[in-house]
Parts: sequence; C-alpha cells; structure tokens
Amino acid sequence: MRLPTIPIHPDAPGLPLWPPLLAARGPGGRSTAHAHHGVHVVLALGGDLRVRAGDAGAWVRAAGIVTAPDAPHAIDAAGSEILIVFVDPESEAGRAMRGATAGSLRTLGAAERDALADGVTPMEIMGPGGAAWTSRVVEALGGERVRSPRAVHPRVRRLLRVLQAMPPGGDASLEALARQVGLSPGRLMHVFTESIGVPLRPYLAWLRLQRAAAAAVSGRPLGEAAHAAGFADAAHMSRTFRRMLGVTPSELRPAAHSRAAHARGRSCAASRQARAKPPVRT
Repeated sequence: MRLPTIPIHPDAPGLPLWPPLLAARGPGGRSTAHAHHGVHVVLALGGDLRVRAGDAGAWVRAAGIVTAPDAPHAIDAAGSEILIVFVDPESEAGRAMRGATAGSLRTLGAAERDALADGVTPMEIMGPGGAAWTSRVVEALGGERVRSPRAVHPRVRRLLRVLQAMPPGGDASLEALARQVGLSPGRLMHVFTESIGVPLRPYLAWLRLQRAAAAAVSGRPLGEAAHAAGFADAAHMSRTFRRMLGVTPSELRPAAHSRAAHARGRSCAASRQARAKPPVRT
C-alpha cells in the first residue's frame, strides 16, 4: 500500500516534536502480505477496507484495523480515502496497542473508526494532540489505559528545541546532547523517558523517519531526502523505512511524481524495445 501524502515541509519550523509516530491521509491502495516493526493503524474514511492475516487467510471487511508489530498482513483499501498512522511499538501507547492486538491484527467497526477519525488531521496527530489520539486508540481497542499526558521537564523542552534546529549530520550522541542541556547523560536519559514516554534513541530514530518522509513527499531526490534526515545514504534510508514501516521512501512520492516517473519508464522501455525489435520480414 502506498503511504499517502504527508502534508509537512522538510524545512518547516513546525516539524512535529511528537514522535514516535508518523501519520498521513490520502487515497488507499492494495498491498500483498507484508510486515513492519511499527504498530499500524489504518482507518477507511467514509467507507471500509479489506484485510487478512498473512497471505492465505480469508479477507475480512472492516472500517479500520490495527496491526501488531512484525505481524504479516495484507490490506485492500483501493478506492477509499484513508488515515494511516505508524506508532513506535516500544512507546507506552505502542506497547498498549500491541497487547490489545494479541500479536496479530484487530479490526475496527464504523463507530470506533468515526471516534478516531472525526475532525483529526495528520499534523494534529504528529503534534501536541498525538498523546490524546493514541490514548483514544488504546481505549477503542480495550487495552490498558495509557498514562495521562506528561509534564515535560524543562531540560527536555530545551533538548527538543536543539533537535529541531540541528542540521543534518549534527552530533546527536548522548554525550553531546547532554552537554547542550546541562545534564549528565544518565540523567538526560531518565528525564527524557519520563517526559516523552519513550527513550531518547527510539525518539531520534522516529524523528529521522518523519524528516525523511517529509523530504521525499516534497519531491526532493531520495539522496537529498536521506541527507536532510541524517541517513548515510539513500540505501540506508530505504532499508530503515522497509524495516520500520513496510514501505520504501519512493512509495511516499505524490501521485504527480509517480505518474511522471511511470511515463519516463514507459518511454525508456519503448525505446529499448524499438532498438531490440528484429526487422520485419517481407
């Protein structure tokens, strides 16, 4: 399934500071059986979708689904607009969702879908409203209640501003970040997890995914998108996307970019075919 357009700009000062999740909204598609490490929430807006566990189970219709990390599944959301969210399975919300799916997938009814999708945007989910939205997902699943939004330690707030302004390739080592906010590395790790609900390293990994996705969606070449997010190269970025999200960065491209690439591919294929075609016998 293609991940829909993510409506954020890679250089925008409002890049979300609420990893560990990635949210998007747009036209759905159909996927073969696949798995990814992120908890996966897909809501069909105003319709339904089909899903099956693995690649041989029966297709089931639902208004939405939540899949556990690393659980093989296939989705058919062609013809529907969808809201899709990936959540870090090691975060508090991710652990609660993972437990409520019993290691596989959980379908959602129309009322549950409506309660989660009504009036919400990807930017709100990836912003300050993310904690409340993920708590609503856990509640809809009947999972263990997620802790109320936390008080963020002042040094963690400072660190978030540092990370927001950090250029690609900046020193994001624990020691360097701790120095910038005036804490010991051990103390920073503790207050960060207490404030955000996920350790610093996974947070940084999901922030990198968000920035790379934003750059790819904006139409920047994949090499530039990788550099903008701090990946070593496009191949490293692609491997990380495939492992965490089950998609590649090229699948994030807006439809216009996809159509242009497809047209170029057809043109090149036609030229190759013409060159290779044997003479017509008379």
